[in-house]
Amino acid sequence: MGVLLWTNCVFLLACGSGLGFGSPNRCDEVRKVFQLKQIGPNQLLPLSPRLGSDLQVCMSKNLTCCTKKMEEKYQVAARRDIQNLLQTSSSSLKFLISRNVAAFQETFETLIWQAENHTNVVLQASYRSMADQAVGPVRELFTDISLFLLGSELSVDDLVQRFFDALFPLVYNHLINPGLSDISPSYAECVRSSRRDVRPFAAAPGLLADQIARSGVSGKLLIQALHLGIEVINTTDHLQLSRECRRALLKMHYCPHCQGLTQSKPCMGYCLNVMRGCLASMAEIDSHWREFVHSLEGLSARMQGPQDLEQVLLGVHTLLHDAVGHAQKNGPRLSAQVHKLCGTPSRRPAQSVSLQHSSRDSISLKAALSGSGDSLAVRRRDFLNSLRLYRTFYGGLADQLCVSELASSDGQACWNGTDIVKSYTLRVVGNGIKAQSANPEVKVKAADPVINQIIDKLKHINQLLQGKSIPKLGSLDQIETGSGDADGRYSGDCDDEDGCGGSGGDEVKRKVPRVSKLSPDVTSDQKRRHHNHHYPRAEDSAREGRSRSFGLTGAIWVLILPCLHMLLAL
Repeated sequence: MGVLLWTNCVFLLACGSGLGFGSPNRCDEVRKVFQLKQIGPNQLLPLSPRLGSDLQVCMSKNLTCCTKKMEEKYQVAARRDIQNLLQTSSSSLKFLISRNVAAFQETFETLIWQAENHTNVVLQASYRSMADQAVGPVRELFTDISLFLLGSELSVDDLVQRFFDALFPLVYNHLINPGLSDISPSYAECVRSSRRDVRPFAAAPGLLADQIARSGVSGKLLIQALHLGIEVINTTDHLQLSRECRRALLKMHYCPHCQGLTQSKPCMGYCLNVMRGCLASMAEIDSHWREFVHSLEGLSARMQGPQDLEQVLLGVHTLLHDAVGHAQKNGPRLSAQVHKLCGTPSRRPAQSVSLQHSSRDSISLKAALSGSGDSLAVRRRDFLNSLRLYRTFYGGLADQLCVSELASSDGQACWNGTDIVKSYTLRVVGNGIKAQSANPEVKVKAADPVINQIIDKLKHINQLLQGKSIPKLGSLDQIETGSGDADGRYSGDCDDEDGCGGSGGDEVKRKVPRVSKLSPDVTSDQKRRHHNHHYPRAEDSAREGRSRSFGLTGAIWVLILPCLHMLLAL
């Protein structure tokens, strides 16, 4: 009898040790992780396992190391962890777009600077007598073009016409009807006003305005589209999670801690259900984001010839040279027309401020121009080659987070929301709002209104990029961009009792760029995943390998206590 009792005692003590009771303070490991992750003050932890009757999510029939206050802190931590992971996963995409927005704008400014300087060099070489005074109007022209390209709603036709208005008195004074001194300011104003009637530059003003408008709208649309791309990422980075999602994340991430299972990871199917439910709205962006990338490629392909901004800007000097030459050639006719409209020229003593351009200046500018080559086209090509890698980003994000970061490897014991098991046995749903009606882990009630707003903006910019909704030449339909709505919300305008989602979508299983780590305490072998993966909708393996827990019932303690007495007696 004594031998049998001793054998039973050894078995029960071994079981107790396996369930987490091997240390004097049974909540030490939970306390250690709680402190390491800075989830909350250690005073919230109980000194020993307790009944968890007050818990709302991490409920268990076993004893627990959690209190209600801890559960609240865990829920905040779970939401913070997943939002940090979302931001980390999109950081490389966001950086790619942001860096290229800045690069394109810098390229625009460089091209404008080169075009302005080369125009001045050409005028100096061909029309030296008026070149110095033309520097001001030329600078104003290219400043206006720069403002237009960088977002100002200037009228291209107005700014071009204003430039030629300012140029005509100089051409008249120095090339058509030159004198010993300049024409008076009042006469110069009359000549300026007559320009549109006498048309000294023929079709040049209209041609230049058309070229700048066509190429400029394309360049401006490219920049505006990239800004919207950044807004899409900012919106999804700050996705507001529904109450149902927050509870599901808590249950998946931290409820096992309450049972002392601080190193456990969720089963793959379980993780997919939770993340596909939480990110159902985000999955709805997928088709529109794919179209966005494709539409940018189409726009870039059309930015050639008259829509090639680089070619247009670096060709301004040739157009102006020919326009001034046309006016000079038709000098007698123009002089008679001006005399008829403004009378005999009145002149004043000459006052000149010389602006010298040496041959060295001309050579260096020409070298810079030839060196720039197809810099804008090459930059667009390189950017789109990189962006193309992210075209499936939103369609497979939930899957990729589980595969790369969150879930247990195949074949390993894992957390199914209640216990440690060998496999998850419930149905695994697809991506998108429609698929979530059968989700056993997260209840998705409605579309996320902020995500719907960003989808509407993507639809609109895609129409513009494809040329289906053509803005007026020289202007662009304003697409409001920012990081959330007027009240500072990013998404998920829901109260605590509502679930949030997106609008329609079928299951999508895609490859997406790899995302970064969720936390530094995940080991490298746990990170190893196969990128192309397939998960069945149901797993038929039975639950096995019940979790180690603090849930020894009172009956087990009754059996163990005599064993302890027996050991003390020995």
